[in-house]
Amino acid sequence: MSETTDAKAAGRRGRRGGGRDARRAIRKSAAEVHKPFVIRKLKPFEIVDEAGLKIIEDNADTILEQVGVEIRDAPHAIERFVKAGAKADGNRVRFPKGMCREIIQKSAPAVYTQHARNPARNVQIGGDTTVFVPNYGSPFVHDLDNGRRYATLNDFENIVKLAYMSPHMHHSGGTVCEPVDIPVPLRHLDMVYSHLRYSDKPFMGSVTAGERAADSVEMARIGFGGDLADRTVMTSLINASSPLVWDATMLDAAEVYAKNNQACIITPFILAGAMSPATAAGVAAQSLAEVLVGIAFTQLVRPGAPAIFGSFASSMSMQSGAPTFGTPEPAIILYTVAALARRLGVPFRSGGSLTASKIPDAQAAYESASTLIPSMMGGVHFVLHAAGWLEGGLAVGYEKFILDCDQLGAMAKFADGLDLSPNGQAMEPLLNQPPGEHHLGTAHTLQNFETAFYRSETADNNSYEQWSDEGGLDAAKRANKIWKKQLANYEAPHLDEAIDEELKDFVARRKSEIDAGGE
Repeated sequence: MSETTDAKAAGRRGRRGGGRDARRAIRKSAAEVHKPFVIRKLKPFEIVDEAGLKIIEDNADTILEQVGVEIRDAPHAIERFVKAGAKADGNRVRFPKGMCREIIQKSAPAVYTQHARNPARNVQIGGDTTVFVPNYGSPFVHDLDNGRRYATLNDFENIVKLAYMSPHMHHSGGTVCEPVDIPVPLRHLDMVYSHLRYSDKPFMGSVTAGERAADSVEMARIGFGGDLADRTVMTSLINASSPLVWDATMLDAAEVYAKNNQACIITPFILAGAMSPATAAGVAAQSLAEVLVGIAFTQLVRPGAPAIFGSFASSMSMQSGAPTFGTPEPAIILYTVAALARRLGVPFRSGGSLTASKIPDAQAAYESASTLIPSMMGGVHFVLHAAGWLEGGLAVGYEKFILDCDQLGAMAKFADGLDLSPNGQAMEPLLNQPPGEHHLGTAHTLQNFETAFYRSETADNNSYEQWSDEGGLDAAKRANKIWKKQLANYEAPHLDEAIDEELKDFVARRKSEIDAGGE
């Protein structure tokens, strides 16, 4: 078909633009094929031999036996541990060597399914899979138009929508940002509602109080049609108060979730050198000790309740005390603790796209890559903070979210490893194409050109002249256009009207009860 007069008049720029639009349409069509999670064909990268891992395990057991952990304001938890064989001296609880490991290995599942409202989006957590999950917990948001500001419920809904629309994001997440325009005692209701209304991917519940965890379970029950049928539909974050402290807030939430067969990510939050020793082996031993206690607790509440071995370990500036990201030491810790989780026999959470940078710049890209690549190579199952993280977690960035999601797509391609199928071996063109003859027009190339290589949605690979003609946009500015277009085109997933009304009624009733109770 000949070009139209208008297209001819557009000249070189118009012709290139038309081809570019066609290529983008092809990429968009390919990207919309939904894969609910990544299946890794690469074996986890190991940096510590069995003897070294055994040393760390023995050190963790020694910590639990000789030092123990402090259980604050949770006598019910202390009672469970004592009944199982631990010794309590006030709030200090000490554990015989091997006790926690034995409890965990009797019942904690190595693999489980987290169900989504849309069954096609169910995720497997554990085994050979990786699930990418958005940023979590930031009180601020950042975008190029408005800069850094306190997050609102509208921002929360926007991030949920962007996560729902991304083919590279497998999970809706939890507190993707803190909607500070909603009072703390009420905001968990709006957040859980947003996940259920604006996405049909798996999500996380509230952990800031046992009552809020219970509200999350009840809203999930409503959202899933009235009966969870013992399905795990939430995987939620339970943080230790490192070093070696578990408090009532986290244990109360963990108890609610475990009782209801909902999954808990048991995670020490460690800035090495402050909340733990400064060495990688010391961080690993302390992390293991804290996790053993937390997961054992979930199994004492309900044997078989899903639990994830979590690790969040950052280095820090010894000059200022500020957390640092993308440095070698946290990667070493990740590889080490991932191996410890495999030996314990439970799924593992770590990694993400972490940076201390305040904006989506070169620092953000380098540091995020230095966290994300070990996440894939270490065999992380649940990658929290996979997209959007800025400023050491204080902010979630709109442009950063888009740029990170693009890299998640690249990591999924990397996880496929080497294709040794007949098509992958490509012997037919290798045997039939004479020396010196290129492969651009071969049948094999034409069959594979759409899928042979990962095609970035945010990178610009055009000539300098074309890039300049199109505005000379850097990556962040390109991402700015993308997120705005995505939100403009957003369409909510189906939610039965009766279920939606029941959720709204529950939120309104609970807000009234909470206000009346003076929480």
